[in-house]
Amino acid sequence: MRILHVCPYFKPSWEGGGPPRFVYDLASQQVAMGHDVTVYTSDGFKKRVKVEKNTPVNVDGIRTYYFRNLSIYLTGKFNMPLPYYLPVVALREIKTFDVIHIHEHRTFLAVLTSILARRYNIPYIVQPHGSAPRMTKSLQKKFFDKLIGNKIIYNAKRIIASSSIESKYYIEVYPKLEKNMITRLPNPVNIPEIPDRGSFKRKWGLEKNKIIIYLGRIHEKKGLDLLVKAFHKIKNENLKLVIIGPDDHYLGRLKKLISDLELDDRILLTGPLYDRDKFEALVDADVFILPSKEYESFGMAAAEAIACGTPVIVTSNCGISEWMEPSSGLIVEADEKKLRNAMMIILENPERFHPQVPRMFKIEKIANGIEEIYKDAINGYK
Repeated sequence: MRILHVCPYFKPSWEGGGPPRFVYDLASQQVAMGHDVTVYTSDGFKKRVKVEKNTPVNVDGIRTYYFRNLSIYLTGKFNMPLPYYLPVVALREIKTFDVIHIHEHRTFLAVLTSILARRYNIPYIVQPHGSAPRMTKSLQKKFFDKLIGNKIIYNAKRIIASSSIESKYYIEVYPKLEKNMITRLPNPVNIPEIPDRGSFKRKWGLEKNKIIIYLGRIHEKKGLDLLVKAFHKIKNENLKLVIIGPDDHYLGRLKKLISDLELDDRILLTGPLYDRDKFEALVDADVFILPSKEYESFGMAAAEAIACGTPVIVTSNCGISEWMEPSSGLIVEADEKKLRNAMMIILENPERFHPQVPRMFKIEKIANGIEEIYKDAINGYK
């Protein structure tokens, strides 16, 4: 099968969030399954990727086009990739693919490839990765949907959601979308090698401490203010809170809150960590916490923490909550007191929790499920 993935960012632009990792893991598995896989993406999010542009390069067996963005400023500031050379290649190649998998549909890449797919009767799948709701950038999203977004969604052969929470929002935003057009699949967890314990704590001088870790974007909706306030109520100088991730327009306010609560000595801000450094942190954590105040389509870092054997706390706003087993951790409301109590329960009763990756998180199972979706989409055109 000749598969085209269309995504705004791809390896090594991990600062683009979960979708670049998802697409890389899925595409890699599809190559291992014997498929011919191509990726159309841009040349970076916060910074340009140092690779040859506008021509195919081999990324671990994946044929990848890193189209040069018209402006890296627009991309990094407004998440608006504009790969100007994309039409030249897409017009030449689009008819050669059996199926197209569009990730994050409100982009120039999605607009162009979906239009060409309809013109040449190439079936396409859409996976918004949590971006469908209009709770943020509401006016821009409404305008985009009225202009072209509705057409992209309604003409897709299937929409993939990572949770029931995400599915619900699809129906709210796109009311003409039939429920049977939505397939629910969790995001895959694919950790090549789980590191030995101790490395992260040694690197950061935390060998004598218990640590609670948050890993993700430093964004207002992530509930980091609730987390810091809840942590402030735990009077244990041996306990450290580690906040890992790139700034997403909230770091300044977060630092002020930490300073106002006089927690500078108890909270460590590491900045973003990727690949092995990230997994070393998750392995060493005594508790992982995702305190999102608003809709979170899945919660990839929580799934990775479970895979590393670390108990997790997530709020009921997180899609991963429906996939969690009781031994993996606790699900609570986004509330200071409840977050504080949940942290204490896990810290004081670690023997109660034995996190293991559910079989449905395995990349092989996810890839097989998506392959069946592709086959149904292709057969629908015959």
